[in-house]
Amino acid sequence: MGLLDKYKELQSRRDMMLAMGENALGLVMDEMISPTRARHKGREIILAGTNNYLGLTMDPACIEAAKRALDSFGTGTTGSRVANGTYNLHTQLEQEFAAFLKRRHALVFSTGYQANLGAIAGLAGPEDTIYLDADSHASIYDGCLLSGAKLVRFRHNDAANLDRRLARAADEPGGKLVIIEGLYSMFGDVPPLADFVEVKDRHGAMLLVDEAHSFGVLGANGRGLAEQDGLEDEVDVVAGTFSKSLGAVGGFAASNDPLFEMIRLASRPYMFTASPSPSIMASVSEALRQIGKRPELRENLRRNGQQLHAGLKALGLSLACDEPGPVVAVRMANELEVLNVWNRLLAGGVYVNIALPPGTPNATCLLRCSVSAAHNSAEVEQIIAAFAEAIKPA
Repeated sequence: MGLLDKYKELQSRRDMMLAMGENALGLVMDEMISPTRARHKGREIILAGTNNYLGLTMDPACIEAAKRALDSFGTGTTGSRVANGTYNLHTQLEQEFAAFLKRRHALVFSTGYQANLGAIAGLAGPEDTIYLDADSHASIYDGCLLSGAKLVRFRHNDAANLDRRLARAADEPGGKLVIIEGLYSMFGDVPPLADFVEVKDRHGAMLLVDEAHSFGVLGANGRGLAEQDGLEDEVDVVAGTFSKSLGAVGGFAASNDPLFEMIRLASRPYMFTASPSPSIMASVSEALRQIGKRPELRENLRRNGQQLHAGLKALGLSLACDEPGPVVAVRMANELEVLNVWNRLLAGGVYVNIALPPGTPNATCLLRCSVSAAHNSAEVEQIIAAFAEAIKPA
């Protein structure tokens, strides 16, 4: 057997997708017209699958900040944070994140994936146990593997199941880390945070909440689920990404623990990766300010999520989450139906994400939409109308 023969089944699935139409897993945007529109093969399409929740990728102030940083610091750092890659833009942004999140310490990473990889592998080691929501993102799973810690999965959003698993391990040595997400990216659901806080406190565990999809979206100030639920002081570590609400590439982790700073000297993904480019640091710094001073962005996002959720539900579609939010995922019967409807949507001028097993909870086949604060009501109606046409019998 050849080394790559294991990918033959994957190749067959890819070939089937291409035979049915466009490349749903690598669609090329030839030109970005706005946060909600792009040009593909000479045709303008509405973007309903970008995670650009606040529409800040093309914010003039963010773009101008990035340009100034390019002029002053160049295109890249060519080094890790522990070598030559720490600029004042990095330390300044960490201070701004700490202040925004009301935490004593904050670290920035080169990608959101590495934020989870680095934070988790820095927090837990081979003598520890990580308790992980079964529906967690791949970056969280990979961080657990890198840590070398014992991994125990509990049922999705089930604090009682976590409680039982922690109780069984009461006498086991080592530290205990519980990891959940603030908003789950596939279905768009949120966990019962208060229940998890009560369980982790009772068992003396540490709680990390990945606010990747909830940062900038939830809470009066956009700090995420912990702020929305009034439990920020009860969450030990928060992590997140720049690639959603902040409109860039990178990630962060923050905590009040006095030893959290030691992750800089212990976490391999932090120590051995080139630091984020100056232009990214500058644009994210400005995006943080925009989130803080423009609450109307969250209100626009909330309204658009409600409109899309209600419109797709009225079509009789099976939605993955009963509550409206920035992620609206539509269940499909199988992979063929996903690809067929996705191609019809694109032909109708609307781009959404496909989500297929094994990357989805419970082997669910999904058409995943994400709205933006930059969408207007007419665009949301166009998305709904495109679904109505795409699901009609051929």
